[in-house]
Amino acid sequence: MVRVKGLALLWLLSILVLGGCATALPDVSALMEEKAAKSATISGPGGKLKSANSEQILSRLEQKAGPTDLVQINAALMESLSGNPLTTGNKATLLVDGAATYAAIFKAVAEAKDHINVETYQFEDDEIGRRFSDLLLRKRAEGIQVNLIFDSVGSSNTPAAFFEKLREGGVKVVEFNPLSPLKAKSSELVTHRDHRKVVVVDGMTAFTGGVNFSSVYSSSPSRSGGSQERRRPGWRDTHVMIEGPAVAQFQTSFMQTWQSQNGPPLDAADYFPRFEPRGTELITVVGSTPGDPNRLTYVMYVSAIKQASRSIHITNSYFVPDRQTLDSLEEAAGRGVDVALIVPGVSDSNLALYAGRSYYEDLLEAGVKVYEHNDRVLHAKTAVIDGVWSTIGSTNFDLWSFMRNDELNAIILGVDFANQMESLFKRDIGASSEVTRQEWSGRPIWTRMREWIARLMAHWL
Repeated sequence: MVRVKGLALLWLLSILVLGGCATALPDVSALMEEKAAKSATISGPGGKLKSANSEQILSRLEQKAGPTDLVQINAALMESLSGNPLTTGNKATLLVDGAATYAAIFKAVAEAKDHINVETYQFEDDEIGRRFSDLLLRKRAEGIQVNLIFDSVGSSNTPAAFFEKLREGGVKVVEFNPLSPLKAKSSELVTHRDHRKVVVVDGMTAFTGGVNFSSVYSSSPSRSGGSQERRRPGWRDTHVMIEGPAVAQFQTSFMQTWQSQNGPPLDAADYFPRFEPRGTELITVVGSTPGDPNRLTYVMYVSAIKQASRSIHITNSYFVPDRQTLDSLEEAAGRGVDVALIVPGVSDSNLALYAGRSYYEDLLEAGVKVYEHNDRVLHAKTAVIDGVWSTIGSTNFDLWSFMRNDELNAIILGVDFANQMESLFKRDIGASSEVTRQEWSGRPIWTRMREWIARLMAHWL
């Protein structure tokens, strides 16, 4: 979510009042019909596979997963829109919460031999941020190329001196669409944020998900200490480490963003090394940016929901959906699909929390199960569908993510990984409270009014 203070907030609000509109969301049903005749292709460590081999791999996966049309149709649609084929020979490692994510990222970065590329929304000047900054400086001193993109709004509370120290140490640093009126290229760019969280190491390992570089992700559900110490909720998030040919798609995405921001020339490095197979997952990378008529992360979600035949299990931190997404969820429940959502019960944005709750009544009446996660601030952005299709990334279920942000998600096809995602979903349900129709219909009128007012602001959440 956008969190800014003082003059930065006034500047941003002035832009919101003046405009900053984004391209309308695409008609996903029409796109699916248009691309229906396409066939998905698969690329491996040695290049693109023959069509027959691709079809055979996907058919075997469908047989293992059980009846579903999702695998081939979604893969073909995403490839036709993004240009990224499925890649085989990948290994995906699920990372739950900040501690596991930082441990894996810090280890990979510490072992880097060639280059480190980082793209993040929030890079704070706190314990985690300083540890990571020091590590990047140490690797640069070893001769490793280090390139960083940080978002101006997401990192607005971080002193300029923090990034200047990195520059002085030889790290190439790009500020994405500067918030300062003196630096901004145009008013529209202020609402265009880079919400992605990507780390690429040596072109061999990539990380993505919801975790920024901030100590809030390492905090526990409650703080120990004296009675005067204020309770600080921890944050629940999900990330993934990917090894294999799919890393090249993360690398390409990073370089496209770097070029779009007129970053300085990148030093020579082995950005696209040759791979040996690392695992069995099929993976593709989907990125969206404003101005693209086919908002790919949005199409990814809605098309997958429309094609689901058995189950849709979504965990998302800011659930303020548009009408097309709501209709797709309700229609899926109506055709007998097990549709379940885990959304925040506590949030860093009460406006988003109450706006999201304004949609519960229709969802519950359609048969969608809704759970509110209560023990920590939920920040994960994941889904697992039909026990075979999984996604982890930066995309929230709100119009800001769908229309205004640069977002990026990994799509992972594989039964074993989906089983891990399902286990995590069940664990999160255990830390959540189910919202029932009877309970929800009896909420007070002032609560309904609060939801209604928040919903009026949904276009800017």
